Amino acid sequence: MGLDLSTLRTLISRYCVGEENWVDSRTIYIGHKEPPPGAEAFIQQRFPDNRIVSSKYTFWNFIPKNMFEQFRRVANFYFLIIFLVQLIIDTPTSPITSGLPLFFVITVTAIKQGYEDWLRHKADNSVNQCSVHVLQNGKVIRKQSRKLRVGDVVFVKEDESFPCDLILLSTSRDDGTCFVTTASLDGESSHKTYYAVQDTKAYNAEKEVDSIHATIECEQPQPDLYKFVGRINIYMHNEPVARPLGSENLLLRGATLKNTEYIYAVVIYTGMETKMALNYQSKSQKRSAVEKSLNAYLVVYLCILIIKAIINTVLKYAWQADPIRDEPWYDQRTEVERQRNIVIRAFTDFLAFMVLFNYIIPVSMYVTVEMQKFLGSYFIMWDDEMFDQELGERAVVNTSDLNEELGQVEYVFTDKTGTLTENNMEFIECCVDGHVYVAQAICNGQVMPGADSMDMIDTSPGPEAREREELFFRALCLCHTVQVKEEETVDGIKQGIHHGKSTSFYISSSPDEVALVEGMKRLGFTYLRLKDSHMEILNREEEIERFELLEVLTFDSVRRRMSVIVKASTGELYLFCKGADSSIFPRVVSGKVDQVKARVEHNAVEGLRTLCVAYRPLSPAQYQEVCQLLSRAKLALQDRDKRLAEAYDIIEKDLILLGATAVEDRLQEKAADTIESLHKAGMKVWVLTGDKMETAAATCYASKLFHRNTQILELTTKRTEEQSLHDVLFDLSRTVLRQHGGMSRDISGLSGDCMDYGLIIDGATLSTVMKPGQEDSNSGNYKEIFLEICRNCSAVLCCRMAPLQKAQIVKLIKTSKEHPITLAVGDGANDVSMILEAHVGIGIMGKEGRQAVRNSDYAIPKFKHLKKILLVHGHYYYIRISELVQYFFYKNVCFIFPQFLYQFFCGFSQQPLYDTAYLTLYNISFTSLPILVYSLVEQHINMHILKKDPSLYRDIAKNSLLRWPIFIYWTVLGVYDAIVMFFGAYFLFDNTTFTSNGQLMTTNTQMMFGNWTFGTLVFTVLVFTVTFKLALDTHYWTWINHFVIWGSLIFFVVFSLLWGGILWPFLNYQRMYYVFMQMLSSGPAWLSIVLLITASLLPDVLKKVIWRSLWPTTTERIQHVTDNSAYEEAEACLSSDSLLGGLAVTQA
Repeated sequence: MGLDLSTLRTLISRYCVGEENWVDSRTIYIGHKEPPPGAEAFIQQRFPDNRIVSSKYTFWNFIPKNMFEQFRRVANFYFLIIFLVQLIIDTPTSPITSGLPLFFVITVTAIKQGYEDWLRHKADNSVNQCSVHVLQNGKVIRKQSRKLRVGDVVFVKEDESFPCDLILLSTSRDDGTCFVTTASLDGESSHKTYYAVQDTKAYNAEKEVDSIHATIECEQPQPDLYKFVGRINIYMHNEPVARPLGSENLLLRGATLKNTEYIYAVVIYTGMETKMALNYQSKSQKRSAVEKSLNAYLVVYLCILIIKAIINTVLKYAWQADPIRDEPWYDQRTEVERQRNIVIRAFTDFLAFMVLFNYIIPVSMYVTVEMQKFLGSYFIMWDDEMFDQELGERAVVNTSDLNEELGQVEYVFTDKTGTLTENNMEFIECCVDGHVYVAQAICNGQVMPGADSMDMIDTSPGPEAREREELFFRALCLCHTVQVKEEETVDGIKQGIHHGKSTSFYISSSPDEVALVEGMKRLGFTYLRLKDSHMEILNREEEIERFELLEVLTFDSVRRRMSVIVKASTGELYLFCKGADSSIFPRVVSGKVDQVKARVEHNAVEGLRTLCVAYRPLSPAQYQEVCQLLSRAKLALQDRDKRLAEAYDIIEKDLILLGATAVEDRLQEKAADTIESLHKAGMKVWVLTGDKMETAAATCYASKLFHRNTQILELTTKRTEEQSLHDVLFDLSRTVLRQHGGMSRDISGLSGDCMDYGLIIDGATLSTVMKPGQEDSNSGNYKEIFLEICRNCSAVLCCRMAPLQKAQIVKLIKTSKEHPITLAVGDGANDVSMILEAHVGIGIMGKEGRQAVRNSDYAIPKFKHLKKILLVHGHYYYIRISELVQYFFYKNVCFIFPQFLYQFFCGFSQQPLYDTAYLTLYNISFTSLPILVYSLVEQHINMHILKKDPSLYRDIAKNSLLRWPIFIYWTVLGVYDAIVMFFGAYFLFDNTTFTSNGQLMTTNTQMMFGNWTFGTLVFTVLVFTVTFKLALDTHYWTWINHFVIWGSLIFFVVFSLLWGGILWPFLNYQRMYYVFMQMLSSGPAWLSIVLLITASLLPDVLKKVIWRSLWPTTTERIQHVTDNSAYEEAEACLSSDSLLGGLAVTQA
């Protein structure tokens, strides 16, 4: 009964669509055919269609959804509230003054997002409506891609892309294989081999394929591109035959069929359930330090705004306490106002003052910042110095929000293989039982010039040793997943191996494997092909040897080894295994271990990548046992990976050691120069690698991460075996602190003299440090002690690291009490976790696929480009956005503080100082373009000097230009300028008389005077002052700067003349009529404008002159030299000790 209930539960959960997500597997009926009677219940599950939806909005939900998203931003929501207050209560300014800028911001953003989404809709439609070939009733018909259903059998031709995720049933090739490129998924351009189901691979004709009667059970959709678990039940004579399905049978949507005429495959995942679609999910949003400072400043200004409104409200009621000063008797509101509750009146007045002063919060700043980041990212992508001719690739910006963060990096975490090195493997040597063989200059299929002869070191081995040597060579010719291609070019790269004799080429997803097979060819054993499950090799006697390939135990990063089981033509069974020394030596029971180990360590110290090779002869009985173990593991739907790992562990044991290989992965061009520059810029560089310690350490010396005088501190398993971790940590801590006088040092490493120690830690020890043991009461402090040691080291090497440990290290530093800005750079899938964890993630366009590039914030072709993107682009963008933020707050203080002062002269009646048009257009038109252009093109120092002297990067470290003292200085400067403008104009109009026609006229200027004239004069001085202030701050003048700065001022004058020179019919008031012309007709008014602008700018100019003379920063010294047009002097200055002495001085 229990069985019946559990079956019933399964059926109900499958049948109920709402519960489908709870089912951990799905059943697919190939060709929608019901299983034979009695086999299993036929319950058709509901699956989505094959439509891909990458768009965010639809025609119906665009407006509400987009509005909701935009008003989630605090600034937009704040301005919406202000706008609604203006509509609801009687406020001194028109709702247009805040509504129009808000409408402009919202509209521009909505248009941008709507356009981007329209492009996504177009792309979706082109994909969803393309035609595919489907097998139906024994015939191939055409269907739109979106109409594909799970269970359909599709027919795909060569060079076509797969329309959804498919299980391969049969191919045009006799061996049931097909070749696929997954460049659009992970960037790997190599041809991968996929295998048809054994029992269906012979069905090549339409009617044969249509006759297949089978069901597939597999896991529910998972985003992991490289993992798939399932099984197929093929009904032969109504009896099901179960076969395992893995990732080698799964063809992913977006991949392309190559070198195979056609295939038949069954649809298993469609639409948004395909693995490609599941990988669309966006990364978590990263926020820059500048954005956090910006939010803090907004809070301060909001507090200032509230305080201003409270002061004015209190003073208004204090003023009106005297009956003489109450609302005038002719004001109709007076009686109604007096009847209302005092609290309601006061609150209404408070809101009115909030509206009057709300321009102190700059709504347009958000738009300007967004535009600066978006447009600025194109300058990085257009940089020709970061274009790589070999790859034909430019830098890519995936996240423009972090441009300025590139100028704040304190820690750089880098991968080794493919990032510091080329991942271009060259076979150097192999060691068999202590005999060393060197085959020179084999590099990824390229036979290097001058490599005509084979060089053998050591004496020729005896007959027995020769047999072992040949077994070693055979092992390397058989234990791999290399493919042989019969074509002249592969992705445009010629890779000839027969050197003029043939057009066969080796291709593999791993560069190591190609280098090893190439190396064996140079040593006399050539791998020819895999045909009909038989591997063919050509031996030294030019004889072809055939081995039947029985099993492949694939490589994975946990085991760090791979194996094959082959059957020789003589009937002997062998298991050949190759892998990292740490994973082979513990499994070896015989062989010349000591000699091989010594050679491996020697090669590791030289910086070579080493692999060990071992074998095990198998008896037929042992092989049968192995087959059963693997079969049980492969057919499991639950925990298949775990069961396979356990099976591999049992099979790969009792090995006999044959020897080891060494391949070289050369350093990338200018990698050492880049690391040295980063050190000089005050950044700490950590190398996080999965390689062994000796190899990684040699690379670190070669790349100048460690210098010959660097004292190496080891925190490794070897050392912790000799003494406890607690003692090792405290010993290291005492060593570094004694040297530095026991003083705690800054984690940012900007002190400049931290060039003494280098730390090496391995993954096992790191795990112990990160997860303290329960038995040790002091273990809770391990992390802090470890961090303290790291702070005092100039460089850190972490070897034998798992991908997750890389992310843990980044997180440990990122969340330490100093909160330094971190950057992670890598090229492979194993680097994705640390790239996502760091503040800034950079992907290298390497040979390990494009997962790192896809998940990064920025992607660069080579490691050397890191220097330009950080020291030049990062430096510039931080300088630019710092000025943009401070300048926006400054010009808004200048704008609104006179309005605050004016209330003291108008009985706190909420009378605006400026006209509505000026209030509306100040931030949108009159002052916005000059700062936007400044923030895109400003170069305070020539970029060649920034690259030549990386120490200039230290001047902007730790968010130095957005610190509170500088923010307060800009705010005080704004208040000072506002006071000068207001009271300067006030004293100019101090002496007034009435004319015969009742107008008020100033006796000293003979100018008609009213509150709008007064406000216009203040506003004119304001616009010119803030624009000239930016002009004074500009170091790099281009025609665009001249055009927008002087163009903005001309536009203001022309607008004012038109606005006040015409009686506009749509206005219900004409208060500005002739005001501007009247003001400009007065000579003294012109003089006062010039004097007030000069008086406003003078203190800032004097402060700069005095500070630059007495306490110049390194940047200012360089500017002084270059401003005098003495470039040679600048270069001399760069190399002089006097310049370097000013490194620690930060911006005032």
